[in-house]
Amino acid sequence: MNIIEIILLAISLSMDAFAVALCKGLALKKIDLKSCAIVGLWFGAFQGLMPLLGYLLGSTFADKINSIDHWIAFVLLALIGGNMIKESFDKDEENVNCSLGAKAMLVMAIATSIDALAVGVSFAFTDFEPDWFVYIAFTLIGIITFSLSSIGVKIGNIFGTKYKSKAEFAGGLILILLGLKILLEGLGVIK
Repeated sequence: MNIIEIILLAISLSMDAFAVALCKGLALKKIDLKSCAIVGLWFGAFQGLMPLLGYLLGSTFADKINSIDHWIAFVLLALIGGNMIKESFDKDEENVNCSLGAKAMLVMAIATSIDALAVGVSFAFTDFEPDWFVYIAFTLIGIITFSLSSIGVKIGNIFGTKYKSKAEFAGGLILILLGLKILLEGLGVIK
């Protein structure tokens, strides 16, 4: 993976958090920098830590399934991306409460970062040159999610949920395309 792919992946993974941040901004009556930072920190921290956890779990058995690792990465990313696209067509409005307390934010941060855990597992089967570059990926995912979530709160407060479904659709499509690229590289179709 190169830096452009990691940035695209980070943006894709942050779309769930961005969509929830939009809804959070809609629910909050008054938005200030502190509110945006709280939402961004919760979502950014979990989006950065969950892939690390997935990577560590996936690395423990990566050598046992080396011959099919590209298929695993593809299936995980395609499922996550497909689910995001499916959710983008869901017309039910999410009911997000306006609390910024630890209990409410923890639940939302975990819920929006489950896909990042699965992506972390796929990282165990992905070539990173140099090897430590995978840790740059975790950091970028966290930073980008923090930034987009913080901005999402403000946008949600101003515009509402008008762009929620488009963001989820774009994120899902990017994940599927990255998964397809990993699969094609693993099969030797592209380099």
